[in-house]
Amino acid sequence: MQIPGHPRVEIVVPVKNEENDLGPNIRRLREFLDTAFPFPAEVCIADNGSTDATYELGLLLASELPGIRIVRLEQAGRGRALKQVWSASNAEVLAYMDVDLSTNLNALLPLVAPLLAGHSDVAIGTRLAKSSRVVRRPKREFISRSYNLLLRATLNAHFSDAQCGFKAIRADVAHELLPLVEDTSWFFDTELLVLAEKAGLRIHEVPVDWVDDLDSRVAIAKTVGEDLRGIARLMRSRVDLEPVRQKYGRPRILDPRTAMAARVLRFCAVGVLSTAAYALLYLVLRQGMPAQVANLLALLITAVGNTTLNRRITFGVRGVEGRWRHQLRGLVAFGIGWSLTAASLWLLHTAIAVPHQAVEITVLTIANLAATVVRFSLFQTWVFDDDAPTLPAFEPPAVLDQTRSN
Repeated sequence: MQIPGHPRVEIVVPVKNEENDLGPNIRRLREFLDTAFPFPAEVCIADNGSTDATYELGLLLASELPGIRIVRLEQAGRGRALKQVWSASNAEVLAYMDVDLSTNLNALLPLVAPLLAGHSDVAIGTRLAKSSRVVRRPKREFISRSYNLLLRATLNAHFSDAQCGFKAIRADVAHELLPLVEDTSWFFDTELLVLAEKAGLRIHEVPVDWVDDLDSRVAIAKTVGEDLRGIARLMRSRVDLEPVRQKYGRPRILDPRTAMAARVLRFCAVGVLSTAAYALLYLVLRQGMPAQVANLLALLITAVGNTTLNRRITFGVRGVEGRWRHQLRGLVAFGIGWSLTAASLWLLHTAIAVPHQAVEITVLTIANLAATVVRFSLFQTWVFDDDAPTLPAFEPPAVLDQTRSN
């Protein structure tokens, strides 16, 4: 139930040195909310560290237009601005959009409606859906798609577009999740979404029409560096999300066979990558050393990478705890794989004195694939032992519905 005088939706527009775009775009946004948006909504201009006339213009807009307010932060940082304003808001749903209004405003209602209805916890605009209409430079397109692929590979993220400046969250969920978000700059969005997904929150995606802002102030090189550091921090992080999960997370209904099949597929994907890397390394090393030595070194190098990738991607083990123990046990599994490939090489050279390199590669690849099966069994039962999350057990939906917190 809405409290009288409180907006149902608050839209934060973070700005820094935006004196040229602020006036016309805030007026356009306010007009849209007054004429085409069915819920009471307030706009908050969050000025974070402007050194031009942005703040003064914001004060004029707030005094002239009903439903506009401005907050001033002396320190820069989009994440810092969003966290401060959202934490103090009394609206039901908290949204934000970029001041350039690159996203078509008609997507605002589809963004917030599932949150107001209680269907979803977080909503994001996505420029990467098939039905999205996007106009932007190839360089920005490449960076965006590469970044989201990186999130999938490193953090197992399933949302499609982390960087679109068009997002919303239910206020009650935000008050639980925001204290757990550390970043105060551009990585804030990604961190919030990763934590929300890990906590089992429902993330709704809205395809958007989006036009690239040619006057974008984002420093790409600096932002990329900050994002990579943020990803590395989240890979090591052990944030306690259990309270959020218990309060808002969806019950997981998953047959153990499905979970095992997904784990096997991830392991196979890592195995294919490792096998390709192994074959390439072997071919390079074989140019200057005997077959057995080249085989040993190629296997050793790829074994370390294989264990690292399987630890994170296949078995979901995070943080540094147990890392060296896992690597040592992975090397034991490597030893078994090496013995299989070494034996296959010995048998080949016993049968054929000087085999063609193509034959060597074929025999070694088959032996390596056989060793992969053995390695998976060892990883599953011994290498990561109790550090890997247990596969979920199937429970009837009725039981889960009774235990879920509302």
